[in-house]
Amino acid sequence: MASITIVIPFYQKQTGVLQRALRSISRQTFQDFDILIVDDESPLAVEGDLQSLSSEERARIKVIRQANAGPGGARNTGLDNVPAESRFVAFLDSDDEWAPDHLHNAFETLTRHDADCYWDSIDGGDEFSYHFGIAELAKSARSVRLSERPSVIEIPDIASVMLQDWSFLHMSCMVIGRPLFEKIRFEPTLRLAAEDVLFFCDCVLAAKRVLLCEQAGALRGEGVNIFHSIDNDSPQFLRQQFNTWTALNTLEQRFSRRPQDVATIRHYKHRARRQALWSQARQVKRRQMPQFGLLAKWALRDPVILQSAMKLAVGKLAP
Repeated sequence: MASITIVIPFYQKQTGVLQRALRSISRQTFQDFDILIVDDESPLAVEGDLQSLSSEERARIKVIRQANAGPGGARNTGLDNVPAESRFVAFLDSDDEWAPDHLHNAFETLTRHDADCYWDSIDGGDEFSYHFGIAELAKSARSVRLSERPSVIEIPDIASVMLQDWSFLHMSCMVIGRPLFEKIRFEPTLRLAAEDVLFFCDCVLAAKRVLLCEQAGALRGEGVNIFHSIDNDSPQFLRQQFNTWTALNTLEQRFSRRPQDVATIRHYKHRARRQALWSQARQVKRRQMPQFGLLAKWALRDPVILQSAMKLAVGKLAP
């Protein structure tokens, strides 16, 4: 049995995308793996992207079909079906690709340094400019270099660092050990936003050791197959911000004994409120009705949003 199980959530809108991801897996210099593809009621069938694979490649793949549950629910199904012999789980979004040494660097780093949580960097185009590489973190005085090839660092109190800015983390660059994938799961109700960030934080808080590799382990896809692609004027934007606030509220409870981290989380919660309210103000400007039902649900859980709405209204009405 394989040392690493690869979990791929599958909800595809364009043919050939998954095939590209699988091709990058077949080019890995580390070959001791198997693959779980979770078909999350995809509009396009998974079989179309498996036809060109060899019999040996297909023998490594298990396809699990389920009713649509979103990316978190699909990944949870994958985690629930990891073989007992697997030591690690690697995640790959089906519109991303891996660099050839991704699994080799992850396995080498995790086993050599007795760690159970790993990320490397990701490359992407201009639309991915909000991410930054782990090499930027390596410049910090707090970072400790563990090896040069691959270039691996460790950062004390990495949980606080990621709360300040988690843009260096990406799901397709993450590999975790059995102590984590046996007990930690995604929150599937947080569809459209933040289910990955909450999972990242839970893993970091529970990990024996978190290690970061400067090498690029993945290449970001162009987004044709991601589960969410929502701009500020999308009708789904308010739901996305509400889910973001919900995840942040959960994080605030996780970090309740760390006042500085709580302050950071509350800043992000305030930003989610403001972005949500501005989106609704734009709807009114376009003579569209605000989403009163979801706003009321939000206000029941978070009365502070009413204060934010009043401040926004006063600011708009002020001469």
